[in-house]
Amino acid sequence: MKNIREPSKLEMQVLSVLWQRGPSTVREVLDAMPDGKTRAYTTILSVIQVMEKKGLLSHVAEGNAHVYKARVTRDKIAGPLLRNLVSQVFGGNAATALQHLLSGKTVEREELDEIKRLISEHEQKPEPRKKGKK
Repeated sequence: MKNIREPSKLEMQVLSVLWQRGPSTVREVLDAMPDGKTRAYTTILSVIQVMEKKGLLSHVAEGNAHVYKARVTRDKIAGPLLRNLVSQVFGGNAATALQHLLSGKTVEREELDEIKRLISEHEQKPEPRKKGKK
């Protein structure tokens, strides 16, 4: 798959729905949009059709409906977006970005436990070798 341009905010919401729900019809995507805004069915259909042309989605026909699925993983899209955001907004400091995320809302115990588990897992990985050093 060729390099994918950064999806728009609306495209990101569609991807988010499909990553969470799995393959879905346009109506299912429309009903599950995370921002809760009222949108026309044709708006979401148009966005989905553009996303399919971009290679972000694919579909299969099931009866009269098309069922769409993401062709890209959350990691493929989110990784570069988050690294860019941390670089631009937090000067590349992941700790400051995480501190900002944690201070902005109530974090459930399960979420904190998962964050701790991920940090512990990351600490167990060997450090990457610096370029130019042997």
